Amino acid sequence: MIYRLVYTLIMLLVCPFLLFGLYKRKPGKPAFGSRWKEHFGFTPALLQNDKPVIWVHAVSVGESIAVTPVLKSLQQSYPQYQIVVTTTTSTGAEQIAKLTGVTHRYMPIDFSWCVRRFLNVIKPQVMIIMETELWPNTLASVAAKAIPIILLNGRLSARSARRYGKFKGAFAQLGGKLSHLLTVHQDDASRFIALGVPANKVTVTGSIKYDIQLPKETLRQGAELRQQLGHQRPVFIAASTHQGEDEQVLSAFKAVQKSIKEALLILVPRHPERFQTVFELCQSQGFNVQKRTEPQTITSDLEVYLGDTMGEMLTLMAAADVTVMGGSLLGDKVGGHNLLEPAALAKPSIIGPSYFNFSDITEQLQQAGATHVCANSQQLAQQLIALLKDKDQQQVMGKHALNVVNRNKGAVDKSITLIGNYLTPS
Repeated sequence: MIYRLVYTLIMLLVCPFLLFGLYKRKPGKPAFGSRWKEHFGFTPALLQNDKPVIWVHAVSVGESIAVTPVLKSLQQSYPQYQIVVTTTTSTGAEQIAKLTGVTHRYMPIDFSWCVRRFLNVIKPQVMIIMETELWPNTLASVAAKAIPIILLNGRLSARSARRYGKFKGAFAQLGGKLSHLLTVHQDDASRFIALGVPANKVTVTGSIKYDIQLPKETLRQGAELRQQLGHQRPVFIAASTHQGEDEQVLSAFKAVQKSIKEALLILVPRHPERFQTVFELCQSQGFNVQKRTEPQTITSDLEVYLGDTMGEMLTLMAAADVTVMGGSLLGDKVGGHNLLEPAALAKPSIIGPSYFNFSDITEQLQQAGATHVCANSQQLAQQLIALLKDKDQQQVMGKHALNVVNRNKGAVDKSITLIGNYLTPS
């Protein structure tokens, strides 16, 4: 109890700053409007009061996309339930709004009184938390109502485990509120257990992200975009770049252009508030750059196509020959992003030396010969030149990448089976 008291006092101090960052208007970020009250537990009642509720929490865009196959499978397996998905961010809400048959609400702030208000309105039969969003007051409030809590696609890096290990007693209390942890790897399971989670509560199911679904419409749009960009042009995408990486990518691109004049770069910054800044950076370096949100005829002299939209990464990757994954060229600041999407598209990839957040899939792809790891922007340029000039090698690497994805599938079915233990069958 003392841990939660101290935590709550700290939350009271930092909450204004968290809310300021959450509500601050940014280019490309949807507004919360009058729905801001939901963060304080003032949640609108559900239209269907006669159906039991499965509550799924997915904090933002990435988690919302990843959990989609699970949501669809739950709808098919348990049609007698209604599914409520909470997100913290408005961009996550925008992603959930694209789904049919799912109700969205904003996640209440982690104060007990906010969470209790939410629970009294929604009355979930079970709570499913995507990845490792473990909020002490939320867990305590939900457990106090005897609502089972399931951690889905649970990951715990060695770095995070060491950090949590300094507060092992507090983490053991958190783990005690969980009914079941469905983890991605055995290493994740072992780290949770080492922190005090009972072993009988932990099951390794694999990553649901491998059960990625590629909508036909997305693939069609990707093919259409490629035609517009130039079917014969060598095209690579730099996906989810962070501040400090764009300069490195553009430097590598200049080197690529010296060898492959007709090459084209699709550049997609990670955060929407940076879209305009990166656009201006490209202009300042003399590139002919065009935004995706400013539709106009794409001419043969276009050099950089700026992906300044949200939720279209698969479409943009589908239009490229090679993916360069961002978040990996900044030392240990970010730790890379997931190479799963280009792999599912059967595309070769290149990633920088820092990928500790996604070491398993990166190493699998590397061992399969499906991705290259570059040390810096100079080596990135060399690898891009070699790969963009070799269509056969692109196809071989892409085939190996897809094989890695296919052999890791099945986590959704395993997860649904275990979740079913906490639901009433039809």
